[in-house]
Amino acid sequence: MAAARYERLFTGIDIGSAKVCALIAGEDENGRLTVLGTGQRQSQGIKRGYVVDRDKAEQAVREAIEQAERIAGINIEHVWVGFSAGSLSSDTARAEVELSGHRVEQEDVDALFAAGRASIDPEGRMILHAEPALYTLDDLQGVSSPIGLHADKLGVDIHIVLADGPPVRNLEMCVRAAHLDVKSIVAAPVATGLACLSEEERDLGVALVEIGSAVTNISLFAGGMLVALSSLPFGAGEITDDIASAFGIRRSQAERMKCFYGSAMPSPRDNNDMVDIEPGDSGQPRRQITRAQLITVIRERLDHMIGEIGKCLKEMGYGGPVGRQVVLAGGGADMKGMADYAQGALGRSVRIGRPRGLSSLPEAHSGPAFATMAGLVLYAAKDPIDLRRIGTRNIDETGGGGGPVLARLMKAFRRNF
Repeated sequence: MAAARYERLFTGIDIGSAKVCALIAGEDENGRLTVLGTGQRQSQGIKRGYVVDRDKAEQAVREAIEQAERIAGINIEHVWVGFSAGSLSSDTARAEVELSGHRVEQEDVDALFAAGRASIDPEGRMILHAEPALYTLDDLQGVSSPIGLHADKLGVDIHIVLADGPPVRNLEMCVRAAHLDVKSIVAAPVATGLACLSEEERDLGVALVEIGSAVTNISLFAGGMLVALSSLPFGAGEITDDIASAFGIRRSQAERMKCFYGSAMPSPRDNNDMVDIEPGDSGQPRRQITRAQLITVIRERLDHMIGEIGKCLKEMGYGGPVGRQVVLAGGGADMKGMADYAQGALGRSVRIGRPRGLSSLPEAHSGPAFATMAGLVLYAAKDPIDLRRIGTRNIDETGGGGGPVLARLMKAFRRNF
């Protein structure tokens, strides 16, 4: 019934260290995306974004998809999968072709894409994205659609995201074992950027900080595309572990305390507000701590995390005017007072990134922890141009006699794709 109402269906699966979540959305004839069903399960067999137990990871994927299918009332076959492990890296490349002043035709754009693809050297890594961003006509930058315009030279900036091949293949293997066809493996920062950032933010320049359970990805956007990407080997799970260690409780109890009573910003009431600690397996009596004690533990870890994030932003060259913005996403961004704390610590304007662009998104899945899941569906619906899908015939015709070099490049592409 749902399939008859919508022109196309898209399903995204975000496989993280803490949770596996799935979202099914339908696109109507006007291009609007409506959420039909969502599913979520505790992650198993995943550590810092890498598959460490295939069977457990497959089971978590299967259960999340089945829950989303039951709510949507449909069965799905094709999925877009998010990859968030720390092996991600980003780069930009540039390609250019001579036009001699004539009008830009589609054939010129195809030749430009072919030249761009031939210029990419993955150096033994797997290419997840090789997408053209903005075009250049002679010295004019930031052209979104060059066809029909005259120029002597046509150029394009190419956004490239690389990852180590084995972790990506392991993730894809788990999803396929759940009898799902993987349409694409999407880098989490790319998907999250689509869900959280406006087009103007991506154009003017913004830093997207995704604080996951075990990995923090930092990506910089400028000129409409992702220009730099770095990963830090920690996440909000470290805060949970600190709470569990400080008060001698289980991780599940610590996570609950963090979510319900935790905050990044202290208040005068914290010394009077009491937090109950349930007795554990060791037979300990019920205890109470002040909320101030809990927040002290949280702040100690946050001071370290935000300090490392600030250093990383500086190393990535994210300086310039004070007004340049930072957007926080991921489960770690959902803590109370996080934006105010980060703004003071980083000295920059900070906001929390929440998914947008989808109607009927359940409130439980509308927070920053689910931005990647929503972004996967937005990415699928957008279906951006990928230079990996440019045919080899165009490269042979426009490569200018690349010969053996071109043959080696094509061999490398086939090996990594």
